[in-house]
Amino acid sequence: MKYPKKSLGQNFLIDKNIIRKIVNSLKIEGKNVIEIGPGTGNLTDEILRKKPKSLTLIEKDFSLYKNLKLKYKNNNSLIILNEDVLKVDLKKIQKKESIVFGNLPYNISSQILIKFIKNEKWPPWFKDLIFMFQKELGEKIIGKYLSKNYSRLSILTNYRLEVKKRFLISYNCFFPRPKVTSILLHFKPKIKFMYKIKNITNLEKVTNIIFNNKRKMINKKIKTLLDEKKINKIENLKLNSRPADIRPETYYKITELLES
Repeated sequence: MKYPKKSLGQNFLIDKNIIRKIVNSLKIEGKNVIEIGPGTGNLTDEILRKKPKSLTLIEKDFSLYKNLKLKYKNNNSLIILNEDVLKVDLKKIQKKESIVFGNLPYNISSQILIKFIKNEKWPPWFKDLIFMFQKELGEKIIGKYLSKNYSRLSILTNYRLEVKKRFLISYNCFFPRPKVTSILLHFKPKIKFMYKIKNITNLEKVTNIIFNNKRKMINKKIKTLLDEKKINKIENLKLNSRPADIRPETYYKITELLES
């Protein structure tokens, strides 16, 4: 038994029913697939049973990478990379309309999602992202306007991705057992946009600045981004509002004006 490393946030998914449920959440036969953090290959085995066109594994842990190379040594169609997904140049491995699976380490899961959101070319090379998160973080990603989970992460995600909640996953399905429940989310890239943001990094900047102190009114923060003339172009904006009182569309408009 390969023991997970706490430092890398490793929790291996071992429940075969959940593994099948994840892989069966969409059709992957004949499709290009990438798996982030395959670990011991439990999810990988099920993906291979569905006969994808290609499968690329990205595993940071060198000892796990070596075990995967040994396990799949007779599979010539499988590419296994010993890389950190946050540092790897995805342009080198991207294939059109790929499906990306990831049982993401809790400590870097939001950073991985943002890396995909910030893909330079849009529409991107991937067609679907099937990612697992800590439930608390997942609820912030799908948090709707005026709900308690509404956050800068949901604003950023909602601009470029359609998000669908699939199902919750008990901590009993992992080794070692984490202390929290997990959630599986399905993301699909949006193609049409009401607001034309040239660089998604600018939306990230806007939400960072305004959400810096959620309890304070936005009055001073927005004036560091826009002059009074541009602020007056934003319909129904009240400067005594707090960050969570502002619709996602308003953040997109602020970013548009910032770029202009």
